Formats: sequence, structure tokens, C-alpha cells
Amino acid sequence: MNTIEIEGLTKRFGGFTAVDQVSFEVPRGQLLAVLGPNGAGKTTTLEMAEGFFAPTSGTVRVLGADPRRATRAQRARIGLVLQSTSLDPELTVRDTLVLYAQCYPAPYRVGEALALVDLADDAQTKVGALSGGQRRRVDLAIGMIGRPEVLFLDEPTTGLDPEARRRTWAAVGHLVAAGTTVVLTTHYIDEAEHLADRIIVLAGGRVVADTTPAKLRAAGGPSTISYPLPAGAPIGDLPPSLAPYLDLEHRALVVREADLTASLGALVAWADRAHLDLAELEVGPPSLEDAYLAMIGEPTTTEVRLP
Repeated sequence: MNTIEIEGLTKRFGGFTAVDQVSFEVPRGQLLAVLGPNGAGKTTTLEMAEGFFAPTSGTVRVLGADPRRATRAQRARIGLVLQSTSLDPELTVRDTLVLYAQCYPAPYRVGEALALVDLADDAQTKVGALSGGQRRRVDLAIGMIGRPEVLFLDEPTTGLDPEARRRTWAAVGHLVAAGTTVVLTTHYIDEAEHLADRIIVLAGGRVVADTTPAKLRAAGGPSTISYPLPAGAPIGDLPPSLAPYLDLEHRALVVREADLTASLGALVAWADRAHLDLAELEVGPPSLEDAYLAMIGEPTTTEVRLP
């Protein structure tokens, strides 16, 4: 069963088309990451799915209802974490969550929500005294306090340090494991790769890819050998087949080929003859970031659905 259904969604602001014929569905329990450069239409798409304003054309249904006409009971099944929020700076973290928990029929216990976002030690701290990263985790706790069936996360880890981001990922993972459908927009490619079951890429307001992280990575080009050359490596004795891949500026070999077998064999044999350490040798497909950047670098108006 799909918890979100979007068909032909379009939003124009005057003569500017921010979202152009976007269509996708999200089944229950899936975490969908929506990627795209600034101005791609990510936030506008989410704001229409959240019911903040009407599309110019097209339809949105969340949990079977138009979000702009949802009843109070239907809205209580949806959680939101927006890019920015306004909270009472004089309330403590605990009192803030108590206040929001009262809006839902079966919320998490406040202590449980605090633990999920790693704010138990800050429960009695006033919101106005929190760091930006702590405030962002309060936003997440508010979004999840009602045990939502659907959770919209718009750039949820912006401004967080790496440790705080990992804690946020763990909290989101807990919700998905419990069956919550999550739609995430993010500029952090590693975040999408870590969390998402599926990725949609927007460019110019249109869907240009709808796939999984692994398939998007595989579509990014040939596999790669990367080998930083140790000091004293006999570059002059490098096999002729590897010479075109020598990067003198960075003192590295970077080989990109569909089949790396021959190049890898030549590199290992050369390193063995020269008694070079291969500890820093890396072999693998292009990174998800490489694949994503290659895709948005040449936007297309043709949707790509990778098998």
C-alpha cells in the first residue's frame, strides 16, 4: 500500500515553474531521499505534500487524503521537520515536548523521545540556551513525538556535527524499522546513501532519476582504481598500460575502466617488483556523490528509471 501518491505535480510562481510534472509513489515503511541542487524543487515538492500550499496542477495524496483538506485526526498521523522552526526559548526541552505530545492521541513518552534523539541530559535546559545542533534534534523529537505514520524531513541535519548527524540517523532508522514512511530532502550524499531505500533526483523541477542508491552509484560510470604513490616509487618503470593514468600533481594512479582486471594485475605486479606497500590501494565503483554530480551536471527532461 502506498502512503504517498503524487501525480503530475506542478507549481508555478508567476512565469517560473518550480516543480514540473513530478510523479512518484512511496510505499509504507520506505525511506525516500529526494536529492537535487538548490532550486531543483525539493522543498516546494515537500511543501505541497505537507499541505502548505496548493499545486498549480496535479494531485497529492498522503495516507489517502489531500493534505490541504486533511482532518485533524489525519494530520495527527503525519510528522514534520521543517528547515526552520520557531520555538519558545523560555521553555525547557522537556516542557516543549510535553506541549507537542498533547496534540497526538498516542505519542511517545517524553523520556523515550528524548532518548531517541540523545537529548536526555538536556531535558531541563531552556530551548534558547541550546546549540544549533541541539535545537535541530529538538525539531526531530517534535516531528516524531506523535509516532507518525509518515514523516517529512527537510534538511534535518543541516548544521550538525558528524557525531550528532549519526545520532539523528539512528533515530530516523528506529522510526523506519517501526514502519514509518519517511521522505527526506538532504544535500548530504552520504546521508542519503546511509539512510535511503530509494532515491529520487530532481533537476530543473523535474524527476531525472528514480532508483536505489546502489543502482545510482552503478550508473555513475566505470569502476575506479585509486593508488597514492609512496615516496620513492619508481615511476620511470611504470608499465606502459598504466602510464596514461599517472597523476603527477597528486602523485597517484587513478584508473577508470569498465574492466579493471588487466590494469589491476599490472599495478600489483609493478608494486611487487618495487616492494611497494599497497595498503592505500582502493578499488571500487564510482561513489554515489560522483554519480549524483554527473547526473545533475547535465540535466535532462527525460525521466530515468534504472532497472
